[in-house]
Amino acid sequence: MYTATFTFAKGEYDDEFHRLDQAIAEVAKAIPGYLGEEAWENPASGLISTVYYWRSLEALQQLIDHPKHLAAKQKQAKWINGCHIVIGRVIRSYGDGRIPHPLSPEPRIAGESVGTSGDPQP
Repeated sequence: MYTATFTFAKGEYDDEFHRLDQAIAEVAKAIPGYLGEEAWENPASGLISTVYYWRSLEALQQLIDHPKHLAAKQKQAKWINGCHIVIGRVIRSYGDGRIPHPLSPEPRIAGESVGTSGDPQP
């Protein structure tokens, strides 16, 4: 599994931004291998970070190469005040099952930690 983390400083959004952002979200969710996403904002720095989860690098690459995503990259300076992208490979993912997460398998047994392979973790 892979992550693509997009960290950015918010700028001024217009109708074109919102339309393109929605279209890209729909494209991503339609790609087999898209597992979900979560977003975070740091109030101290004002930075926003969105982590996208992918089953394979090939699935992620489909979004990267999509014409709507390429169009957004060409115009990003119009809407954001800087960005940084990190692509990472997920080595392990587990938790206690009490909060939802894109990599948490369903169903979970209360109190049992589950890894990305679905095997119980210590």
